[in-house]
Amino acid sequence: MSDPVALAATLLKSHRESIDRLDAILVYTLGERFKHTQAVGRLKAEHNLPPSDPARETEQIARLEHLAREADLDPEFARDFLNFIIQEVIQHHKKHQS
Repeated sequence: MSDPVALAATLLKSHRESIDRLDAILVYTLGERFKHTQAVGRLKAEHNLPPSDPARETEQIARLEHLAREADLDPEFARDFLNFIIQEVIQHHKKHQS
């Protein structure tokens, strides 16, 4: 019979390795996303467009909430996360316009 503590330790290690890989994916994905939003910010600044687009933000939040439900993720968490990202992007866009 297997040692349950050793089995639990092995499973814990495996889960943590998966979490670490997923964290890396999130960081690189966010980095790629911000490269694009920075390009958008430069375009907006060049063409005197406002740093925020409330209609698009509303659409994106609804889309992300839908995706969250499909992924069995709390839609409120997804909305809060996207709102945080949007605010960060808007701050970057405002810097380009200064």
